[in-house]
Amino acid sequence: MKTPNLGTVFYAPSDPPTDTAEIARFLRQELDKIAGAITALAAGHLDQTTVAPTKPRDGDIRYADGTLWKPNGTGAVGVYYYKSSTSTWVLLG
Repeated sequence: MKTPNLGTVFYAPSDPPTDTAEIARFLRQELDKIAGAITALAAGHLDQTTVAPTKPRDGDIRYADGTLWKPNGTGAVGVYYYKSSTSTWVLLG
């Protein structure tokens, strides 16, 4: 069994196989990918974000790259949270 990649929290499902004999292997791989994403989230990992969320909600947290996505125009790389009362991203550090 392949060790899940713990370096990312992103999960994208793969297309299932057409051969029914491959279903068990396919499910194991998908569950490993899901487990890797959950483990990374539970450990507090944030992937660097290059685009602002289209519909941020109060309390959303993102790790901005500061190049392609510059929250508040600052260009500072860091972790931000969204404050809906002011419609701004606040740098945590």
